[in-house]
Amino acid sequence: MSRLEKIQQAILALPETEYKKLRQWFSELDWEKWDREIETDSDAGKLDFLIAEALEERGTLKDL
Repeated sequence: MSRLEKIQQAILALPETEYKKLRQWFSELDWEKWDREIETDSDAGKLDFLIAEALEERGTLKDL
């Protein structure tokens, strides 16, 4: 049995409260990773096109 399969079995054996905590932890871990990726891409200028698009559309958008 692979390491991953052992982890999967252990997760399935968790009580509901511990499973929910694990799910929350994993979600937060994913969001932190996403935030770091966005920051890295922003620092590298990879998202500058989004700013340019927003500035181009600024005159055509309506206030809500």
